[in-house]
Amino acid sequence: MRAAALITGGKDSALALYRSIRQGFEVVDLVTMTPQRADSWMFHYPNIHIADLFAEAVGIPLVKAETSGIRDTELADLKQVLAQLSVEAIVSGSISSQYQKEHIDKICRELNLQHIAPLWHEDPLALLEEIVELKMETIIVGVYAHGFTSEWLGRKLDNAAMNDLFELNKEFEVSLVGEGGEYETLVLNAPFLKKRIKLVETQKIWEGQSGYLLIKKATLENQKKDSRKLQIISQLEKLKRRLLKIH
Repeated sequence: MRAAALITGGKDSALALYRSIRQGFEVVDLVTMTPQRADSWMFHYPNIHIADLFAEAVGIPLVKAETSGIRDTELADLKQVLAQLSVEAIVSGSISSQYQKEHIDKICRELNLQHIAPLWHEDPLALLEEIVELKMETIIVGVYAHGFTSEWLGRKLDNAAMNDLFELNKEFEVSLVGEGGEYETLVLNAPFLKKRIKLVETQKIWEGQSGYLLIKKATLENQKKDSRKLQIISQLEKLKRRLLKIH
């Protein structure tokens, strides 16, 4: 089945893309909506311009379109873009946002497309663990909830960060995966990427109790020679998790 994947360069859309490819979908297009305002209901805002590099690193053509970011208008903008694609399914990184899932479902029904949401209603902690096990090099590029400080900006999503997120979840009810907008991420490298995103120049922008890491310049670099080894490791880790669930 030919599919287009909604991507931002963040961890959720990257993991959903990876899973859909593993499940046998032929992902022929990546789709990025660029909101004109930071408080978009549907779309990722910080450093969305890096989506171009992410798509090039994956090796799949990118379809880009601007949207006002206004609640109802941005949905019409997304529908207009998807209607022009020659695909049978749309892949999204929805995890628990009923608003996001229902609206993409509605658009897909109207366009006679299938909505593929590989991460839907999965355990948030398990998803973070999978990202770490897959060796997806992910950094936090925006924080917007109580408990976060500027020290989180640029921080790598690893086991230590997962533990700290768990503590923030207990104290402030911060979503472990940040789907409520508590934090945003950027994937720099992953086993399924053909190239790695290298950050050249960044700047921390902090305003009151929230902020983001502005990426001023980034480039692509060739993968290390062990990228195939990482793919094999990720496949073994996934098989191990399936076996543990069975038993």
